Amino acid sequence: MKAVIQRVKFAKVEVNQQVVGEISHGILVYLGLGHDDDLTVGQKMIDKILTYRIFEDENGKMGKNVADVGGGVLLVSQFTLLANTQNGRRPDFKPAMSPDIAKDLFAKIVDYAKMQHNNVATGEFGADMQVSSCNDGPINFIFEL
Repeated sequence: MKAVIQRVKFAKVEVNQQVVGEISHGILVYLGLGHDDDLTVGQKMIDKILTYRIFEDENGKMGKNVADVGGGVLLVSQFTLLANTQNGRRPDFKPAMSPDIAKDLFAKIVDYAKMQHNNVATGEFGADMQVSSCNDGPINFIFEL
């Protein structure tokens, strides 16, 4: 499992010109699922993301997590994070979980995130999504489990 997280001023996902998920300040998460991933790995990833301190505290240091600042989390499924880009000029998506299995696992991960945090939004799995955001910092991290 791979995730790219961004600290954002705002983020939203549109499908067919309709907003399907939106947050104000918080974390935009692109989440890629691999063949060996399961709900246990997904829960560990969500726990890490929700407790990761990337927001400024009173000393100007990254000392607060998303809950500490009352921020939102926007989860977007992103199979391209698992692409093998080592050879050639075209990505190889074989390391990514098949969409039929990934859809169910992603939904379970979202459900878990919603149990852990009160402000969680999502994109639409498998849809052609347009993601808009204002990266705050810019602050980006890559997680792999």
